Amino acid sequence: MNVEAATARYIDGLGAANLEKAAAYTTGNHWILLWNLVVAGIVTWLVVRWGVLDRIEARIGDRRKQLRAFTVSLVYFLVAAVLTLPWTIYASWFRETGYGRTSQAISDFLLQAGLSTLITSLLAALFLMGVYWLIRWTGRRWWLWSGGLFAAAMAFIILLSPVLIEPLFNKYEPVPSGKVRDAVVEMAGRAAIPPEQIFMFDGSRQSNNFTANAGGVGNTARVAISDVALKSASLDEVRAVTGHEIGHYVLKHTWCGILFYSIAAIILFWLADRLFPSFARVFGSNASIADPRGIPVLIFMGTVFLLLISPLTNSFARTIETQADGYSLKTENKPDGLASALVKTAAYRYPRPGKLEEVIFYDHPSVEARVHRAMEWKAAHPPAAGQ
Repeated sequence: MNVEAATARYIDGLGAANLEKAAAYTTGNHWILLWNLVVAGIVTWLVVRWGVLDRIEARIGDRRKQLRAFTVSLVYFLVAAVLTLPWTIYASWFRETGYGRTSQAISDFLLQAGLSTLITSLLAALFLMGVYWLIRWTGRRWWLWSGGLFAAAMAFIILLSPVLIEPLFNKYEPVPSGKVRDAVVEMAGRAAIPPEQIFMFDGSRQSNNFTANAGGVGNTARVAISDVALKSASLDEVRAVTGHEIGHYVLKHTWCGILFYSIAAIILFWLADRLFPSFARVFGSNASIADPRGIPVLIFMGTVFLLLISPLTNSFARTIETQADGYSLKTENKPDGLASALVKTAAYRYPRPGKLEEVIFYDHPSVEARVHRAMEWKAAHPPAAGQ
Protein backbone atom coordinates (compact mmCIF):
# COMPACT_ATOMS: atom_id res chain seq x y z
CA MET A 1 0.00 0.00 0.00
CA ASN A 2 1.02 3.63 -0.49
CA VAL A 3 1.48 4.99 3.03
CA GLU A 4 1.63 8.63 1.95
CA ALA A 5 -1.55 8.39 -0.11
CA ALA A 6 -3.41 6.55 2.64
CA THR A 7 -2.41 9.19 5.16
CA ALA A 8 -3.45 12.00 2.84
CA ARG A 9 -6.86 10.39 2.29
CA TYR A 10 -7.56 10.39 6.00
CA ILE A 11 -6.51 14.01 6.52
CA ASP A 12 -8.00 15.39 3.32
CA GLY A 13 -11.22 13.57 4.11
CA LEU A 14 -11.90 16.22 6.75
CA GLY A 15 -12.55 18.75 4.00
CA ALA A 16 -11.06 22.20 3.49
CA ALA A 17 -13.63 23.98 5.66
CA ASN A 18 -13.05 21.71 8.66
CA LEU A 19 -9.29 21.97 8.27
CA GLU A 20 -9.53 25.74 8.19
CA LYS A 21 -11.73 25.74 11.30
CA ALA A 22 -9.31 23.42 13.11
CA ALA A 23 -6.40 25.68 12.19
CA ALA A 24 -8.22 28.74 13.57
CA TYR A 25 -9.12 26.94 16.79
CA THR A 26 -5.58 25.64 17.31
CA THR A 27 -3.98 29.02 16.62
CA GLY A 28 -6.38 30.56 19.11
CA ASN A 29 -5.22 28.03 21.71
CA HIS A 30 -1.64 29.14 21.15
CA TRP A 31 -2.59 32.75 21.83
CA ILE A 32 -4.52 31.71 24.93
CA LEU A 33 -1.24 30.48 26.44
CA LEU A 34 0.12 34.02 26.21
CA TRP A 35 -3.09 35.60 27.47
CA ASN A 36 -3.08 33.20 30.42
CA LEU A 37 0.27 34.68 31.42
CA VAL A 38 -1.08 38.23 31.07
CA VAL A 39 -4.13 37.37 33.19
CA ALA A 40 -1.88 35.72 35.81
CA GLY A 41 0.25 38.87 35.94
CA ILE A 42 -2.79 41.09 36.44
CA VAL A 43 -4.15 38.84 39.20
CA THR A 44 -0.77 38.82 40.95
CA TRP A 45 -0.55 42.60 40.81
CA LEU A 46 -4.12 43.05 42.10
CA VAL A 47 -3.72 40.65 45.01
CA VAL A 48 -0.38 42.15 46.06
CA ARG A 49 -1.69 45.72 45.81
CA TRP A 50 -4.89 44.85 47.65
CA GLY A 51 -2.86 43.52 50.58
CA VAL A 52 -5.49 41.01 51.71
CA LEU A 53 -2.89 38.29 52.27
CA ASP A 54 -0.73 40.64 54.32
CA ARG A 55 -3.68 41.38 56.58
CA ILE A 56 -4.54 37.71 57.03
CA GLU A 57 -0.94 36.83 57.82
CA ALA A 58 -0.73 39.64 60.36
CA ARG A 59 -4.03 38.63 61.98
CA ILE A 60 -3.04 34.99 62.47
CA GLY A 61 0.37 35.93 63.83
CA ASP A 62 3.73 34.25 63.87
CA ARG A 63 3.08 31.51 66.39
CA ARG A 64 0.63 29.49 64.28
CA LYS A 65 2.82 29.16 61.23
CA GLN A 66 1.13 26.09 59.74
CA LEU A 67 -2.34 27.58 60.06
CA ARG A 68 -1.06 30.83 58.60
CA ALA A 69 0.47 29.13 55.56
CA PHE A 70 -2.66 27.05 54.90
CA THR A 71 -5.11 29.94 55.34
CA VAL A 72 -3.15 32.44 53.26
CA SER A 73 -2.71 29.86 50.49
CA LEU A 74 -6.40 28.91 50.48
CA VAL A 75 -7.56 32.52 50.40
CA TYR A 76 -5.19 33.31 47.55
CA PHE A 77 -6.44 30.49 45.33
CA LEU A 78 -10.07 31.32 46.00
CA VAL A 79 -9.55 35.04 45.36
CA ALA A 80 -7.57 34.29 42.19
CA ALA A 81 -10.38 32.01 40.95
CA VAL A 82 -12.93 34.79 41.41
CA LEU A 83 -10.74 37.36 39.67
CA THR A 84 -10.10 35.08 36.71
CA LEU A 85 -13.70 33.86 36.41
CA PRO A 86 -14.60 36.04 33.38
CA TRP A 87 -11.51 34.80 31.55
CA THR A 88 -12.21 31.21 32.58
CA ILE A 89 -15.76 31.43 31.23
CA TYR A 90 -14.54 32.83 27.93
CA ALA A 91 -11.61 30.46 27.39
CA SER A 92 -13.12 27.25 28.75
CA TRP A 93 -16.83 27.58 27.97
CA PHE A 94 -17.80 30.39 25.59
CA ARG A 95 -15.04 29.67 23.10
CA GLU A 96 -15.49 25.90 23.37
CA THR A 97 -19.22 26.27 22.78
CA GLY A 98 -18.60 28.50 19.78
CA TYR A 99 -16.43 25.85 18.15
CA GLY A 100 -18.89 23.06 18.95
CA ARG A 101 -16.54 21.35 21.37
CA THR A 102 -19.10 21.21 24.19
CA SER A 103 -22.84 21.40 24.72
CA GLN A 104 -22.56 21.82 28.51
CA ALA A 105 -24.93 24.39 29.98
CA ILE A 106 -23.28 27.43 31.53
CA SER A 107 -24.93 26.67 34.88
CA ASP A 108 -23.43 23.17 34.94
CA PHE A 109 -20.07 24.52 33.82
CA LEU A 110 -20.02 27.05 36.66
CA LEU A 111 -21.11 24.43 39.19
CA GLN A 112 -18.31 22.08 38.18
CA ALA A 113 -15.80 24.92 37.94
CA GLY A 114 -16.68 25.96 41.49
CA LEU A 115 -16.30 22.42 42.80
CA SER A 116 -13.01 22.01 40.95
CA THR A 117 -11.75 25.32 42.36
CA LEU A 118 -12.63 24.30 45.90
CA ILE A 119 -10.90 20.90 45.64
CA THR A 120 -7.85 22.31 43.87
CA SER A 121 -7.54 25.17 46.36
CA LEU A 122 -7.69 22.85 49.36
CA LEU A 123 -5.12 20.44 47.94
CA ALA A 124 -2.82 23.26 46.80
CA ALA A 125 -3.07 24.94 50.22
CA LEU A 126 -2.12 21.70 51.95
CA PHE A 127 0.82 21.26 49.59
CA LEU A 128 2.08 24.81 50.10
CA MET A 129 1.69 24.43 53.85
CA GLY A 130 4.18 21.58 53.52
CA VAL A 131 6.48 23.67 51.33
CA TYR A 132 6.62 26.50 53.86
CA TRP A 133 7.29 24.00 56.63
CA LEU A 134 10.23 22.66 54.61
CA ILE A 135 11.52 26.19 54.03
CA ARG A 136 11.64 26.70 57.79
CA TRP A 137 13.09 23.32 58.77
CA THR A 138 15.41 22.25 55.95
CA GLY A 139 17.19 25.53 55.33
CA ARG A 140 18.98 26.19 52.06
CA ARG A 141 18.03 22.82 50.55
CA TRP A 142 14.28 23.36 50.93
CA TRP A 143 13.86 23.35 47.15
CA LEU A 144 15.22 19.78 46.91
CA TRP A 145 12.98 18.49 49.71
CA SER A 146 10.01 20.29 48.14
CA GLY A 147 10.58 18.36 44.93
CA GLY A 148 10.24 15.16 46.94
CA LEU A 149 7.04 16.49 48.51
CA PHE A 150 5.72 17.27 45.03
CA ALA A 151 6.37 13.68 43.91
CA ALA A 152 4.56 12.31 46.98
CA ALA A 153 1.63 14.67 46.42
CA MET A 154 1.30 13.65 42.77
CA ALA A 155 1.34 9.96 43.65
CA PHE A 156 -1.23 10.52 46.39
CA ILE A 157 -3.61 12.38 44.07
CA ILE A 158 -3.23 9.80 41.30
CA LEU A 159 -4.03 7.05 43.79
CA LEU A 160 -7.13 8.72 45.22
CA SER A 161 -8.47 10.64 42.23
CA PRO A 162 -10.31 7.72 40.58
CA VAL A 163 -12.03 6.88 43.87
CA LEU A 164 -12.67 10.23 45.55
CA ILE A 165 -12.40 13.06 43.00
CA GLU A 166 -13.45 11.95 39.52
CA PRO A 167 -16.86 10.58 40.66
CA LEU A 168 -17.70 14.09 41.87
CA PHE A 169 -17.68 15.32 38.26
CA ASN A 170 -19.02 12.36 36.32
CA LYS A 171 -21.22 9.34 36.88
CA TYR A 172 -19.34 6.06 36.55
CA GLU A 173 -21.29 2.90 35.75
CA PRO A 174 -20.48 -0.54 34.36
CA VAL A 175 -20.20 -0.61 30.57
CA PRO A 176 -23.49 -1.96 29.15
CA SER A 177 -23.38 -5.54 27.94
CA GLY A 178 -22.44 -5.95 24.31
CA LYS A 179 -19.53 -5.97 21.93
CA VAL A 180 -17.93 -2.86 23.41
CA ARG A 181 -17.87 -4.29 26.93
CA ASP A 182 -16.65 -7.67 25.71
CA ALA A 183 -13.79 -6.02 23.84
CA VAL A 184 -12.76 -3.75 26.73
CA VAL A 185 -12.94 -6.62 29.25
CA GLU A 186 -10.66 -8.69 27.04
CA MET A 187 -8.19 -5.85 26.59
CA ALA A 188 -8.16 -4.89 30.27
CA GLY A 189 -7.65 -8.52 31.25
CA ARG A 190 -4.37 -8.59 29.39
CA ALA A 191 -3.27 -5.67 31.59
CA ALA A 192 -4.43 -7.48 34.76
CA ILE A 193 -7.31 -5.05 35.30
CA PRO A 194 -10.39 -6.98 36.54
CA PRO A 195 -13.80 -6.71 34.78
CA GLU A 196 -15.40 -4.99 37.79
CA GLN A 197 -12.94 -2.11 37.28
CA ILE A 198 -14.21 -1.25 33.80
CA PHE A 199 -16.55 1.72 33.67
CA MET A 200 -18.38 4.06 31.36
CA PHE A 201 -18.72 7.70 32.38
CA ASP A 202 -20.92 10.51 31.08
CA GLY A 203 -18.08 12.35 29.38
CA SER A 204 -20.59 13.93 27.00
CA ARG A 205 -21.56 16.14 29.95
CA GLN A 206 -18.41 18.18 29.43
CA SER A 207 -17.20 17.38 25.92
CA ASN A 208 -18.27 15.98 22.58
CA ASN A 209 -14.92 14.20 22.23
CA PHE A 210 -14.56 10.44 22.50
CA THR A 211 -12.10 9.84 25.32
CA ALA A 212 -10.97 6.98 27.50
CA ASN A 213 -8.47 6.55 30.27
CA ALA A 214 -6.71 3.76 32.12
CA GLY A 215 -4.96 4.50 35.36
CA GLY A 216 -4.85 4.18 39.10
CA VAL A 217 -2.61 1.98 41.19
CA GLY A 218 -3.28 -1.42 42.72
CA ASN A 219 -6.90 -1.68 43.79
CA THR A 220 -7.73 1.65 42.12
CA ALA A 221 -6.52 0.53 38.67
CA ARG A 222 -9.34 0.80 36.15
CA VAL A 223 -10.40 1.50 32.59
CA ALA A 224 -13.03 4.16 31.92
CA ILE A 225 -14.48 5.11 28.55
CA SER A 226 -16.73 8.04 27.70
CA ASP A 227 -20.35 7.41 26.76
CA VAL A 228 -19.51 9.17 23.49
CA ALA A 229 -18.00 5.82 22.48
CA LEU A 230 -21.45 4.26 22.17
CA LYS A 231 -22.77 7.23 20.21
CA SER A 232 -20.13 8.00 17.63
CA ALA A 233 -17.28 5.48 17.68
CA SER A 234 -16.96 2.17 15.84
CA LEU A 235 -15.83 -0.97 17.67
CA ASP A 236 -12.42 -0.77 15.98
CA GLU A 237 -12.08 2.84 17.14
CA VAL A 238 -12.99 1.85 20.69
CA ARG A 239 -10.41 -0.94 20.65
CA ALA A 240 -7.72 1.31 19.18
CA VAL A 241 -8.29 4.22 21.57
CA THR A 242 -8.74 2.04 24.65
CA GLY A 243 -5.64 0.11 23.64
CA HIS A 244 -3.76 3.40 23.54
CA GLU A 245 -4.94 4.31 27.06
CA ILE A 246 -4.14 0.86 28.44
CA GLY A 247 -0.73 1.32 26.85
CA HIS A 248 -0.12 4.30 29.13
CA TYR A 249 -0.98 2.10 32.11
CA VAL A 250 1.06 -0.93 31.07
CA LEU A 251 4.08 1.16 30.11
CA LYS A 252 3.91 2.93 33.50
CA HIS A 253 3.75 6.38 31.99
CA THR A 254 2.17 7.71 35.17
CA TRP A 255 5.35 6.99 37.11
CA CYS A 256 7.48 8.42 34.32
CA GLY A 257 5.38 11.57 34.53
CA ILE A 258 5.79 11.82 38.30
CA LEU A 259 9.57 11.58 37.93
CA PHE A 260 9.71 14.05 35.04
CA TYR A 261 7.51 16.71 36.64
CA SER A 262 9.14 16.27 40.05
CA ILE A 263 12.49 17.11 38.50
CA ALA A 264 10.86 20.13 36.85
CA ALA A 265 9.44 21.13 40.26
CA ILE A 266 12.88 20.92 41.86
CA ILE A 267 14.28 23.22 39.17
CA LEU A 268 11.38 25.65 39.64
CA PHE A 269 11.86 25.77 43.41
CA TRP A 270 15.62 26.23 42.95
CA LEU A 271 15.00 29.17 40.61
CA ALA A 272 12.40 30.60 42.96
CA ASP A 273 14.91 30.48 45.81
CA ARG A 274 17.24 32.69 43.81
CA LEU A 275 14.94 34.89 41.73
CA PHE A 276 12.02 35.49 44.09
CA PRO A 277 13.22 38.91 45.35
CA SER A 278 13.49 40.25 41.78
CA PHE A 279 9.99 39.09 40.85
CA ALA A 280 8.59 40.40 44.14
CA ARG A 281 9.99 43.87 43.46
CA VAL A 282 8.33 43.95 40.04
CA PHE A 283 4.94 43.52 41.71
CA GLY A 284 5.72 45.85 44.60
CA SER A 285 5.84 43.10 47.23
CA ASN A 286 8.27 43.14 50.14
CA ALA A 287 7.63 39.48 51.00
CA SER A 288 10.45 36.97 51.17
CA ILE A 289 10.37 33.43 49.79
CA ALA A 290 9.57 32.21 53.34
CA ASP A 291 6.47 34.43 53.68
CA PRO A 292 3.14 32.85 52.68
CA ARG A 293 1.89 36.28 51.64
CA GLY A 294 4.38 35.99 48.77
CA ILE A 295 2.35 33.14 47.25
CA PRO A 296 0.98 35.29 44.36
CA VAL A 297 4.53 36.00 43.23
CA LEU A 298 5.56 32.35 43.62
CA ILE A 299 2.58 31.14 41.59
CA PHE A 300 3.29 33.70 38.86
CA MET A 301 6.88 32.49 38.70
CA GLY A 302 5.55 28.97 38.24
CA THR A 303 3.31 30.15 35.41
CA VAL A 304 6.25 31.79 33.64
CA PHE A 305 8.46 28.76 34.19
CA LEU A 306 5.89 26.29 32.83
CA LEU A 307 5.36 28.44 29.75
CA LEU A 308 9.09 28.67 29.09
CA ILE A 309 9.68 24.93 29.42
CA SER A 310 6.51 23.94 27.52
CA PRO A 311 8.54 22.79 24.48
CA LEU A 312 10.35 20.36 26.81
CA THR A 313 7.19 19.15 28.59
CA ASN A 314 5.43 18.83 25.24
CA SER A 315 8.32 16.75 23.90
CA PHE A 316 8.01 14.41 26.88
CA ALA A 317 4.25 14.14 26.34
CA ARG A 318 4.63 13.47 22.60
CA THR A 319 7.11 10.69 23.38
CA ILE A 320 4.78 8.78 25.68
CA GLU A 321 1.82 9.34 23.34
CA THR A 322 3.82 7.79 20.51
CA GLN A 323 4.68 4.83 22.73
CA ALA A 324 1.01 4.37 23.65
CA ASP A 325 0.06 4.43 19.96
CA GLY A 326 2.67 1.75 19.36
CA TYR A 327 1.23 -0.39 22.16
CA SER A 328 -2.26 -0.09 20.68
CA LEU A 329 -1.08 -1.05 17.21
CA LYS A 330 0.95 -3.98 18.53
CA THR A 331 -1.76 -5.43 20.76
CA GLU A 332 -4.91 -4.59 18.77
CA ASN A 333 -3.61 -4.25 15.21
CA LYS A 334 -6.37 -1.78 14.32
CA PRO A 335 -4.47 0.84 12.33
CA ASP A 336 -7.55 2.07 10.49
CA GLY A 337 -9.52 2.23 13.72
CA LEU A 338 -6.75 4.28 15.32
CA ALA A 339 -6.44 6.52 12.25
CA SER A 340 -10.18 7.22 12.02
CA ALA A 341 -10.37 7.95 15.75
CA LEU A 342 -7.38 10.28 15.50
CA VAL A 343 -8.92 12.17 12.60
CA LYS A 344 -11.86 13.03 14.86
CA THR A 345 -9.45 14.80 17.22
CA ALA A 346 -8.28 17.00 14.34
CA ALA A 347 -11.32 19.18 14.96
CA TYR A 348 -9.55 20.62 18.01
CA ARG A 349 -5.91 19.96 17.11
CA TYR A 350 -4.92 21.04 13.58
CA PRO A 351 -3.52 17.90 11.93
CA ARG A 352 -0.84 19.52 9.76
CA PRO A 353 1.20 21.95 11.87
CA GLY A 354 4.64 23.14 10.88
CA LYS A 355 7.50 21.33 12.59
CA LEU A 356 8.38 24.30 14.82
CA GLU A 357 4.74 24.78 15.79
CA GLU A 358 4.46 21.12 16.75
CA VAL A 359 7.65 21.24 18.84
CA ILE A 360 6.59 24.36 20.75
CA PHE A 361 2.85 23.91 21.19
CA TYR A 362 1.73 20.31 20.66
CA ASP A 363 1.54 17.92 23.61
CA HIS A 364 0.56 15.14 21.19
CA PRO A 365 2.23 14.31 17.90
CA SER A 366 0.34 15.83 15.01
CA VAL A 367 -2.61 13.79 13.79
CA GLU A 368 -0.98 13.53 10.38
CA ALA A 369 2.20 12.06 11.91
CA ARG A 370 0.21 9.60 14.03
CA VAL A 371 -1.95 8.49 11.12
CA HIS A 372 1.19 8.10 9.01
CA ARG A 373 2.68 5.78 11.64
CA ALA A 374 -0.56 3.80 11.75
CA MET A 375 -0.47 3.40 7.97
CA GLU A 376 3.18 2.33 8.15
CA TRP A 377 2.14 -0.32 10.65
CA LYS A 378 -0.68 -1.43 8.40
CA ALA A 379 1.67 -1.76 5.46
CA ALA A 380 4.11 -3.81 7.53
CA HIS A 381 1.42 -5.91 9.25
CA PRO A 382 -1.36 -6.61 6.76
CA PRO A 383 -4.44 -8.29 8.29
CA ALA A 384 -4.64 -12.04 7.94
CA ALA A 385 -7.06 -13.54 5.47
CA GLY A 386 -10.62 -13.42 6.72
CA GLN A 387 -10.01 -10.54 9.11
